[in-house]
Amino acid sequence: MLQILQYQKTGEMFVEELPAPKLRSGGVLVQNAFSLISAGTERTSVETAQASLIGKARSRPDLVKQVMDHVKREGLKATYEKVQTRLDTYKELGYSSAGTVLESSVEAFRPGDRVACAGSGYASHAELIFVPKNLVARIPDPVSFEEAAFTTVGAIALQGVRQADVRIGEYIAVIGLGLLGLITVQLLKANGCKVIGLDISESPFELAGKLGCDATVLSQGDAVRSVETFTKGYGTDAVILTAATKSNEPLELALQFARKRSRIVVVGAVGMNLPRSPFYEKELELRIACSYGPGRYDPEYEEKGNDYPLGYVRWTENRNMEAVLELLAEKKLDVKPLITHKFPIQEALQAYNIITGKVKEKYLGILIQYPPKPKETRRVEVSKDRSPAVRPTQLVAGFIGAGNFAQSYLIPPLQKLNIPLKGVATSTPVHAKSVGKKFHFEYCTTDGEEILNDPEINTIFIATRHDSHARYVVESLKRGKHVFVEKPLAINEEQLRELKETYLKLPQGSPMLQTGFNRRFSGPLRDIKQFFGAAHEPLFILYRVNAGSLPKTHWIHDEKQGGRIIGEACHFIDCMAFLTGARPVSVYAASLASPNAQVEPNEHVHANLKFSDGSVGCLLYLANGDSSAGKEYCEVHSGGKTAIMSNFREILFYHNGRRKRVRYDGSKGHSQEIESFVNAVLGKQEPPLSFESMYLTTLTTFKILESVQAGVAVEI
Repeated sequence: MLQILQYQKTGEMFVEELPAPKLRSGGVLVQNAFSLISAGTERTSVETAQASLIGKARSRPDLVKQVMDHVKREGLKATYEKVQTRLDTYKELGYSSAGTVLESSVEAFRPGDRVACAGSGYASHAELIFVPKNLVARIPDPVSFEEAAFTTVGAIALQGVRQADVRIGEYIAVIGLGLLGLITVQLLKANGCKVIGLDISESPFELAGKLGCDATVLSQGDAVRSVETFTKGYGTDAVILTAATKSNEPLELALQFARKRSRIVVVGAVGMNLPRSPFYEKELELRIACSYGPGRYDPEYEEKGNDYPLGYVRWTENRNMEAVLELLAEKKLDVKPLITHKFPIQEALQAYNIITGKVKEKYLGILIQYPPKPKETRRVEVSKDRSPAVRPTQLVAGFIGAGNFAQSYLIPPLQKLNIPLKGVATSTPVHAKSVGKKFHFEYCTTDGEEILNDPEINTIFIATRHDSHARYVVESLKRGKHVFVEKPLAINEEQLRELKETYLKLPQGSPMLQTGFNRRFSGPLRDIKQFFGAAHEPLFILYRVNAGSLPKTHWIHDEKQGGRIIGEACHFIDCMAFLTGARPVSVYAASLASPNAQVEPNEHVHANLKFSDGSVGCLLYLANGDSSAGKEYCEVHSGGKTAIMSNFREILFYHNGRRKRVRYDGSKGHSQEIESFVNAVLGKQEPPLSFESMYLTTLTTFKILESVQAGVAVEI
């Protein structure tokens, strides 16, 4: 299928052939008929991507802070590589479209339904899209696909009107008569309001008048006097800002003609350097309209499909979409005069030349049109750099899942070892193509089965979200593939039990399985193990992890993903097992109890582990510390010796009253881990991890949570 993409490093635009998305649970697969370019949002996206690194930083100071925090935790080199990885990707554009349902996994929609779609990352400029059910609304019969493509933008305007809380007969000013402003004017007229429109140009005034605007005026000079006259000297009952500018002028203008105790609603992206005096003197109320309504940015609503009860939240983003479609059907909202351009998807780049000013044309609503029969292949060839005839046949790699971690730590070491990369599968088409092009995979796909069934791929790397790890491991092993799976191996005992049964049924000389417990391969951990190698006494290990808090909406907190102890703390249990060379046999754990509802208890856990050789491990997994303290700290004591590691950057070795300091580069063993796995697959060394070790480490994470719940020690 064809889709519009933007390269994040340079801002360059492309129309690329991508693998078609796959139907997932909770939504529908839609064949787009039309999608609407949101000129303000997409122009800003293009301009930001085209800016220099300094320009990008100036436009997003919030991201700069995140980068600086990451430097404190992970170091400059690792942070720089992560930033470059994120920039070296393609981004999908668009969030408002209309088309026909091809497949559905929800009862509310069936194949053949005409629907309007919403959501960045979902309702993209692409021939085929997957959209969760709460971002889909059925199109009434009288409404065309062209009109329905405006639904999301209409819902944004409608949410602004709802925030303004208007009444029949009130005087409302709309500042900014672009696409959003002209729709807002019509919605206000449908509410029985008297509307005056303001803009920096007179060009939209004629159309604004035809669409119902009672008066128009340039937002400069004597605009305040004109609004005063229009409102009979009372001032506006509400002002809705639909302009798109970094300037503070629209807001300052609104403050001048807003009556006492009235409302100012910000819908567009405008400057908001607020002066205090006008708000104080007039007791004005400032409201921000959150995109297209309640539910926006809430993964429970948008991704998981959990609706808000109508009796408590009357107008959600989905119900706003339905309301816009009903207004279109009843001819109370007319978007046809707003359509200035239509481009077939193959010629879509012309549209971006217009909105960025490369081509000087007036525009409002620009539609992208799609052919009636798109290609539905889920596999797209990317690179032909390697010929099958010259491949080392012992190891040909395929990836299922390839997020930032895989791109930073798994794929680059394989490239250095000259391992052929055959296919990569990710859930979203644009991400599959991004990774495929960046790392020169031969093909990309949105279907993991393509990788599993490829007869040439004999080694599969699994880097998907945690809930699918065990399933893909089982399927890979059954097909006789070597497997490297990022931690965790499984997220519950049922998955772990099935995986064990599968592994034990494999014949002698069966495929190799390795879990991504990379720290045991790092220089610091290996040096500590060697330091205590001659000791015959048990070890006492204190491992403190200053993990940093994640918002409760983060995917790892989803109960389907297992949480942070299963997903991350397994690393440090493996470190202890590596240093002791023994099996964990019991654990007692407790979590932090906080009155703060935003604190996830299982982000703060203290676990005491006993090992089969008598060693004791104390794991402090914390998310309430300061990032400048460093992420990982490990103390090991045994036989009159002490080793203290700080964040993989240095170790202090103490023995016979002397101290020795050894410095490291901060790397955590990812490259060595991959090299060791590759060598084991090629028969150059023994597998670095036994199945028993990986199994017990994973089982221990389940027992930690069991101990937290029960409040007692638990046998492993």
